[in-house]
Amino acid sequence: MAIREIDFEVDGVRVHAYEGGSGFPILMIHGSGPGASTMGNYRLVLEPLASNYHVLAVDLIGFGLSGQKQAEPFFDMDLWRRQTRVALGRLGSGPCGVIGHSLSGALALQLAGAEPRVRKVMTTGAIGRSFKLNRYLEAGWTFPETKDDLRRVASSIVHDASLITDAFLDARMKVLHSNNYADYFRRMFSGDKQRFIEAAAIPEADLAALDCDVLMLHGRNDLPVPAEATSLPMSRAIPRADVMVIARCSHSIALEHPDKFLAAARLLFGH
Repeated sequence: MAIREIDFEVDGVRVHAYEGGSGFPILMIHGSGPGASTMGNYRLVLEPLASNYHVLAVDLIGFGLSGQKQAEPFFDMDLWRRQTRVALGRLGSGPCGVIGHSLSGALALQLAGAEPRVRKVMTTGAIGRSFKLNRYLEAGWTFPETKDDLRRVASSIVHDASLITDAFLDARMKVLHSNNYADYFRRMFSGDKQRFIEAAAIPEADLAALDCDVLMLHGRNDLPVPAEATSLPMSRAIPRADVMVIARCSHSIALEHPDKFLAAARLLFGH
């Protein structure tokens, strides 16, 4: 199924997105690490999903091929929440689903709380609960100055080291060191990084009020965002939440186990 690239604006900033397919509409939102983007997170699953569903996958403002804010703060959950609501509006007015990875797991759940038409949410390696910052997540929110720095970050989010090829690292380094990306990322995640976890934390009462089906996927070997700190306790507050813990998997389920990701999506969203 062909995927087309589109652009639209949110708060005067250009948003780049990928759209294709037909059927049940699904909004997809990527994570927040160095070089994160739709294609960085979802390139192995985007076209297969579009063979069954109408998918719209957006690059968050400040990431991928979307534009950048002109003034700080660059880490801006309010802006990203507005962005996801605008994007959802492009999927019509009927029932729909959302897939959110890592930081965008929180965005996906908050969007479901704000938009009753969101009937199904799938998260992967979700952040959305307060926990103590660890060295792996701190490294993931620190700009990798060298290829070796990037390799160390990648090794904490991908369990199978064979997936971290020189070609992958070289391509990501090219993105990281193009235009003003490096300065923007450093300024986005400057200072005490614990505050970014807190900014994404969802009150338990809001989780308990969610009136939709939720499927939370999490790697058993996730080092930056352990399931025991996020998805598992969050799921206990969400009335209709299921959790699937994936063996031999760290933080990047759609890259590490695309077949399991797709099987879970079809289970949740239907065929």
